[in-house]
Amino acid sequence: MSMKVFLGNGPWYKRGYYGVRAGSRWPHFEEEGSRYLPFPFYLSYAAAALEKAGHECCIVDGVAERMQEDDYVKRAAYFHPDAVILEVSTASIDVDLRQAQKIKEHCPNARMIFCGIHLDMYRPGFLDETPLVDFVLKGEYDQAALQLIDAIESSGDLSCVPNLVYRDGGGGAQENERGAVIQDLDALPWPSRKQLPMRSYWDLPGGIPEPSLQMWASRGCPFQCIFCAWPQIMYGNNQYRTRNPIDVVDEIESMVKEYGFRSFYFDDDTFNIGKRRLLQLCEEIKRRGLNLPWAAMARADTTDRETLRAMKDAGLVGIKYGVESGSQELVDNAKKNLNLQKVEEMVCITRELGINQHLTFSFGLPGETWETVRKTIDFAKRLNPETIQFSIMTPFPGSSFYNMLEKDGKLLTHDWSKYDGGTTSVVRTDALSGEDLERALRMAYDEWDWHKLTRPFKDFRQFKRLIVRPRHTWNTFRFLASRHLKRLIREGV
Repeated sequence: MSMKVFLGNGPWYKRGYYGVRAGSRWPHFEEEGSRYLPFPFYLSYAAAALEKAGHECCIVDGVAERMQEDDYVKRAAYFHPDAVILEVSTASIDVDLRQAQKIKEHCPNARMIFCGIHLDMYRPGFLDETPLVDFVLKGEYDQAALQLIDAIESSGDLSCVPNLVYRDGGGGAQENERGAVIQDLDALPWPSRKQLPMRSYWDLPGGIPEPSLQMWASRGCPFQCIFCAWPQIMYGNNQYRTRNPIDVVDEIESMVKEYGFRSFYFDDDTFNIGKRRLLQLCEEIKRRGLNLPWAAMARADTTDRETLRAMKDAGLVGIKYGVESGSQELVDNAKKNLNLQKVEEMVCITRELGINQHLTFSFGLPGETWETVRKTIDFAKRLNPETIQFSIMTPFPGSSFYNMLEKDGKLLTHDWSKYDGGTTSVVRTDALSGEDLERALRMAYDEWDWHKLTRPFKDFRQFKRLIVRPRHTWNTFRFLASRHLKRLIREGV
């Protein structure tokens, strides 16, 4: 016997934007026209585990396929599932519940299972308030999903399934303890990709070519940033776990042959921890002769010149560093344990080695003022990365950042739909209002756009390229002008 299991990442829109949820540590909205799209790792790992155990799976990424909600529901209904696993998030929970209700209307006998990063559903009271949902799996759910489906199929003891919130025989909601996080990542089957639109997933740090494979070589992070949701909520701890470099390269090699990927990107929580493992991975990539450019999500202070050079020699062309602020005091307030002088040194070394940098900054950490906003913008321009991301700090319920803000009365709303950090602030600081933080975000992007437009004149080699490539210069100017105009229209200016 086997069960038919539908696994879904539902479409999520608002006017002018589409939402990214599954695969993102920060569920948020992207502007229409953007192509950014993370791979739904947990859904895909869960599908792979279920398929390996003999269950029949249908996995649909409604975000990646840019589906309309009714089409997404029809896909689920057409499969006639015995169980439905939906990855949800705090910011999208109202949409997730609406889509689940529609699926349930078509499939009334299917068990409805919610997973993902939404702490409010991890409590038994959520099931009492939401009869639509039969089960909730807390945190890292890919292996727990298999245990739950097996228990449902065999009418087994649900109290033995880790991470589970469920109803007992009397209808009362019960909560099981969290199990240990998965220690042996090499024992997991590779993510199930065959039903997904693999050429739609798009994250190209450093300009790596598409189509690009998104990978995990590790899970977890040993650092304790107050705002980072996955260690605090998905994992429930700061354990750092790694895969065998040989298994990682086996997967890359196999996926490149199957799908024709032209690059790959390690979207780990923190890729570059453990020098010996990184050097082994680089050596294995070179030994196989993959000869593909790649990129990674990293920290600026957990590597050195030798390791960066080895990664460069193995094909690394782009790297993401999370910086957050140009104020050391604010970085310390966030318990990031990051020395900004070290960041500056490593960004310089990274540039010297010919590796493109993408840096991320956020506004709204405890202690933020207009002075620290200015420090952050100036620091970003001084570091002068190839690409950049500014955002507003979003406190996920369950994080220490959220608890701190709630205690201090600095949360502006409990309307979860606003917790995306893209354009709306749900926090304030002692010195800045939510509107101030939204203004700081716009100001940062406006100054960065101007910095990008003018920085070629600050480097003679770049200046010569501008002279030789006037069409490129005009296209760049048109892009920046269009972006600024769209922002003014959105704001009703």
